[in-house]
Amino acid sequence: MKRSAAFLIVTILIAGGILLGAQSAGAQAWSQPWARERLEKSPRHREWVTVKHGGRSVETLVVYPESKEKRPVVLVIHEIFGLSDWAQELADEVAAAGYIAVAPDLLSGMAPGGGRTKDLPGDSATEAIGKLDPGQITADLNAAADYALKLPASSGKLYVAGFCWGGAQTFRFATNRGDLSAAFVFYGQPPPKDTMSKITAPVYGFYAGNDARIDATIPDTVAAMKAAGKTYEPVTYDGAGHGFMRAGEAPDATEGNKKAREDAWKRWKSLLPH
Repeated sequence: MKRSAAFLIVTILIAGGILLGAQSAGAQAWSQPWARERLEKSPRHREWVTVKHGGRSVETLVVYPESKEKRPVVLVIHEIFGLSDWAQELADEVAAAGYIAVAPDLLSGMAPGGGRTKDLPGDSATEAIGKLDPGQITADLNAAADYALKLPASSGKLYVAGFCWGGAQTFRFATNRGDLSAAFVFYGQPPPKDTMSKITAPVYGFYAGNDARIDATIPDTVAAMKAAGKTYEPVTYDGAGHGFMRAGEAPDATEGNKKAREDAWKRWKSLLPH
């Protein structure tokens, strides 16, 4: 009996360990301790605000630059993993470059109990993203942008940048927002060709050389944007993989991703107003 009981305990402990390990692995989709550690050390002021519109409450991170002058707003659209630790740290880096970073958690209300990305179990953020209504996404982004533009520290200029799934949403948002100064699409798919005529801002693309799925869309996008009379300037970074802006600053970053991230940051900042 003692041996059977001991075997049962060991089995339960092993199973529990496997379950916890699986949960931890899943949680890594939105949890990056190294990014959270950097964010916590930042000297810049950041705050969470609840942006309300049409019955929705969108939890939004706002990070301010250290500036005595009014500064432009950069709307940051997160990856398919939701408003992860890295996405928040990226917003802080945008603020460090001199811009008001506004990063809405588009998964607000999608977690159990009405929570947001951090409250979603395991790796369910990607599944939740897939259930978002495009109209709701646009409305959330518009509400966050409108809130930011009314901030006393805002200069009134609006830019948008997104990554992966957020890159695609950035390109799509450019078809829905007429007062954008520029859109920065990081390895995201283009919107339907018949919507490109509504774009009023220049679109700058940042793509990975080792990302055939997304790169295959570039030639047709170049042609479609040209036919619509719109500005679209894509740059591909050789040796980098999809998601290089995040992967390029991770502790296990490859040289290709590191270099792509550095070069893309340099280009991005050169395209933003100084």
